Formats: sequence, C-alpha cells, structure tokens
Amino acid sequence: MTFTPVPDPVPRPAFPGRWVGGASLVLGPSLLLAGVLLRLRFDFFFPAQLSAYEHHPGLMTAAYSLVSAGWVLLWPGVVLLAARVGEKHRELALWGGVFTVLGLFARAFHAGVDHLAFQLVAAQGAAAATRTVGGAYGSFHVFSTLNAAIMGGWLLLAVGAYRARVLGPLRAVALAMAAGMPLGVLKGTTPLSVAAAVGLCVALVPLGVAVGRGGRTPVSATVAGRFLLVGAVATGMFFFGRAG
Repeated sequence: MTFTPVPDPVPRPAFPGRWVGGASLVLGPSLLLAGVLLRLRFDFFFPAQLSAYEHHPGLMTAAYSLVSAGWVLLWPGVVLLAARVGEKHRELALWGGVFTVLGLFARAFHAGVDHLAFQLVAAQGAAAATRTVGGAYGSFHVFSTLNAAIMGGWLLLAVGAYRARVLGPLRAVALAMAAGMPLGVLKGTTPLSVAAAVGLCVALVPLGVAVGRGGRTPVSATVAGRFLLVGAVATGMFFFGRAG
C-alpha cells in the first residue's frame, strides 16, 4: 500500500514570502517607533511641528522620514499576517487586510503633505507656513474617506489574529493598540502614539522573526547575493529618484 500525503488545503502564498514579509514585520514597527520617539519632545499640533522643523530641520526630517518609511514598509507584513489569519477566518482576514493596507496608503498621503509643509518652512519660514497650513487645514481630500479604515483595519486584524491563533491574547491587544495612533497631517507624538508604536513592535516583531526562521536557511552565498542585489537596486533607485 502506498501512502500519498494530503496536500495543504490552504497553501502558503508565494507573495510576499517569508523573507519579505518577515523583514516587513520587523523593520516597519521598529522604524515607526524610532521616528515617533525622535519627535517626542515637541508639542503635538501642527504649529509646534512647523516651528520644530525651522529650528531642528535635520531631527524633524529624520523623525518624519522614519515614521513614513515604517508605515510604507508595513504593507507586506500586513499582507502576510492577513494571509495567516485567512487560513481560518477568511472574512476577518479580507476586511482587516484591505482596511489596514488602505489605511497605510492614507498614511503615505499624509506624509507627502507633511513634506510639502516642511518645504514651505524652509522657503518662507515657520510663521508663513503656519498661516498657509492653517488656512487649508481640514480641506477635503479623497483619502480622508479612509480615516475609519486607518483605525478599524488594525482592530479587525487583531481580532482575526487572536481567533486564528496567530497571536496570543496579549499580543493581539498590542496589535489593536495601533488603532490609537493619531492620524492626519503634521501630527506629532503623544503618549498614545508611543503606546501604539510599542504595541506594533510587541505584536509584529516576534512574528517577523518567527516567520524568517520558519523555513530552510539558504546558503551563505545566496544570502550575500541577495543583500548585494537589494543594496544595488536601492542605490540605483535613490539616484534615479534624485535625478527626477
């Protein structure tokens, strides 16, 4: 009698894969927390953020760059987490994953507005930039319709991750804390921001490490080759972006 193994009814998706997904789950929350802490000393609302940029442009550029990079880098990890949840709870995975990724898109839009506002400070000074931003603050944009997704997606993912036993109860609560991260343009750091960023680190960084260790370890030459390739591509993209 020949034994035929039963295939996994819910195969693990090839995209984003354990290396990209695992790196996303580690780097995204870590960069976000670093950026949030860098701007902790300044008042939360936009006039103080613009004034802080005028007096500490390097520090504020680093802080906002780390935060925006953290949000963007999270999307492959969110896709991977939603896929894991979807193995047992498809609806929670679908809606939680879609809402969370849409929320990350909205965060990227906010980061673009932040960048423009800081360039106004560099060109005109903080007082003039504050008047300009204040006059336009609250104006409608299409991404404002995603405010509920920014918060609700993390809650749905947290419930799904707990019910699918991807995360335990404490780490699921930590993931849900991400819903409390302030949203919008030129938002600084509050105690709630720090708690939300720490929650993401507690929930996702161990998962990212576990995902990275969850398969066969490639040979050293393969790892070195991938790092060199990523470094070369990143360098080329940097100079291409600067040229444009």
